[in-house]
Amino acid sequence: MIRRRPTQIFSLAFLDCICCGFGAVILIFVLSIDSREKEKLDALASLRTIMAAHLLDIAKLKNSKEDLDRSNARVATLVTDTRLRNDSIHALLDDLERKLQLEKRGLEAMLIDIDELKKEIAARQKKPEMELKDVKPLPVGVPVGSNYIAFVIDTSGSMRDPNTGGLWAVAIRKIEEVLDVYPAIEGIQVLDADGRFVMGGGRNGGWLPDSPDTRQAIKRTLRRYDADTISNPVPGIYRAMRTLFDPKDENMRMGIYVFGDEFTETADPVLRRLDELNPANENGQRKVVINAVGFPTTIQFQFSMGNTGVKFANLMRELTYQHGGAFIAVQDL
Repeated sequence: MIRRRPTQIFSLAFLDCICCGFGAVILIFVLSIDSREKEKLDALASLRTIMAAHLLDIAKLKNSKEDLDRSNARVATLVTDTRLRNDSIHALLDDLERKLQLEKRGLEAMLIDIDELKKEIAARQKKPEMELKDVKPLPVGVPVGSNYIAFVIDTSGSMRDPNTGGLWAVAIRKIEEVLDVYPAIEGIQVLDADGRFVMGGGRNGGWLPDSPDTRQAIKRTLRRYDADTISNPVPGIYRAMRTLFDPKDENMRMGIYVFGDEFTETADPVLRRLDELNPANENGQRKVVINAVGFPTTIQFQFSMGNTGVKFANLMRELTYQHGGAFIAVQDL
């Protein structure tokens, strides 16, 4: 009888096979892990490439956005400047329209005043009894007969030569003409339109003694007199009438000579006030004679203000007529 050896399941050979199998599985697993790692690395590299491309695109978009913002800012600035210029143009157009309206109203008023002047001149030509009689004319066309002479001179900007800043040369010449035809008088004085005494004398002024030196001083002072006044000689006339005329001096025959180019108020109150200051006697004569010389500055150089020149002419023409003098209008400067 054959004796059999007992069989062992977990023999050394079996363990070798099992170990080899496990080793193969581990090797396959390791190889599989390495392959997946490589795929992951490849995928990560691809993602990085894609991400870099996206970041580049984002940077380009950011730069484009900044350029667009700058362009929008420039456009907004241009729009604002355009609106401002448009507003400025509209304001300029409105100002021009307003000035045109002023010019138109000034022209209309001037035409009306000219028509009134024509009518009044025509009326006076039909009434010769209203003309002054037995009047000896001066070189400037005003009457002589006063022994005290006061000048009231408008020294505002319109009465000054823009090239020199001094009074118009023609105004100085007319003043010299008046002085020359009074070879000897008892007193002389000069006021500006505001009532200031040009030759000094303080607040109340006073007559200056007539002499060649005084006359030369008057001419020199007027050539360099730089105090501006309002464009209205009426305050100076009032001041000369109240301050210089002495009603107690029976021998005083005072004459006022007004030199100007504008009047900006209403004539009637002025005429009434001067009628109170220099009343007429029973023969219609007054103690103070008022003469005037008008200059065409506002009409020639500021047409829209030409009406003030016509108002000055109207006032002085009526004023000098009522107070025994004459009004002379200078044609050219």
